[in-house]
Amino acid sequence: MHLLFATSIVPDGALASGYEIANAAIIAALRRAGARVTVTGFTWPGKPASDPQNTIVLGAVDVRTESASSLRKLGWVAKAMLSGLTFASVKLRVVTDNEVHAAIERAGPFDGYVLNSVQFAGAFENLFGDRPSIFVAHNVEHSSALENAAAAGGVLERLLFRREAKLLKAVEERLCRRARFVFTLAEEDRSALGVASDDRSAVLPLVTCAEPPAQKKTRRIDCDAALIGTWTWQPNRIGLDWFLDKVVPHLRPDFRIRIAGRVPSGVTSAHPGVEFVGRVPEEQAFVRSAAVIPLISTSGSGVQLKTIEIFELGLPSVATSHSLRGIDHRPVNCTVTDDPIAFADALQAAAADIRDVDGSAFHHRQVKALDAAIRLGLKKLGPVRQEVLA
Repeated sequence: MHLLFATSIVPDGALASGYEIANAAIIAALRRAGARVTVTGFTWPGKPASDPQNTIVLGAVDVRTESASSLRKLGWVAKAMLSGLTFASVKLRVVTDNEVHAAIERAGPFDGYVLNSVQFAGAFENLFGDRPSIFVAHNVEHSSALENAAAAGGVLERLLFRREAKLLKAVEERLCRRARFVFTLAEEDRSALGVASDDRSAVLPLVTCAEPPAQKKTRRIDCDAALIGTWTWQPNRIGLDWFLDKVVPHLRPDFRIRIAGRVPSGVTSAHPGVEFVGRVPEEQAFVRSAAVIPLISTSGSGVQLKTIEIFELGLPSVATSHSLRGIDHRPVNCTVTDDPIAFADALQAAAADIRDVDGSAFHHRQVKALDAAIRLGLKKLGPVRQEVLA
């Protein structure tokens, strides 16, 4: 079976975001199931595809809103309004339908599409009806847009997010209806997308790396707690605000917290132990330097890749229930609570008595379940035909 994996950003090997980590895990699982996978989509500027032999690149785009100029943002908004597309999809309309169709033809004979998330499929929706498809819903995007609208600071921003939610809901409904099968990354998302039947969908348990991370018997502790993330992304920002406003005030003044990643202007903390450290050279080394990891998601859909990584590393954690979306099993050194005071108490207790575990069992469990779900979905497109790549 030959599949065309249509995605906004093709893998470049960097695995710099949760989206890219999820894509790598899904593509690898499709190939383990015997499918030949050709990927098509865009690259980040200056970052070539990691697997050029099996990738058709449409061009280079930078779709990050937080780093775009005001003029570019206004251009995207205007183009979205005129085209009737979502803000997320219109960023990808830097090539025409004819150019995308030509790229599809260059893939050669193939059996079906894997439409990876709503952004690319929504931007070129009319091009994917000639073959059966699988839709991969990384999130329930319209729900996330509604949450973003509720958290928006200005009237215009709130209205734009509400418009985005309305359009996304319609696109997600169409993609799910046309797909032979739908993959989600969390159990709750199946019902939210109206595909809860086992004949229509399955959850993809994910991993963040091909092999379990090496377990270390000892590690150097430089702080009590560490957080890292893309805090300019609204769902992450909502969780960070909850942590800083509701949890941190209940921590001892000498409790040391390091927060890595780009932080939006205006995010501060009066707690003397909070330190914003910006970009760090090595993410795993950074989280390993902390006694305990707070997993602080409170909004959004899909799975929390950060949670999976911490469980694979075997590090102690305190998590909100929302941080465990899409995860059926949690290690014994993870405490779960949504109460801010209890969260703070659990962080201090874990930092005082550090208990690492072997994360390889969690990793193996995830891979086994991922492969089973992929095989189930591929059956909906027909029998898997083993192909030998040249």
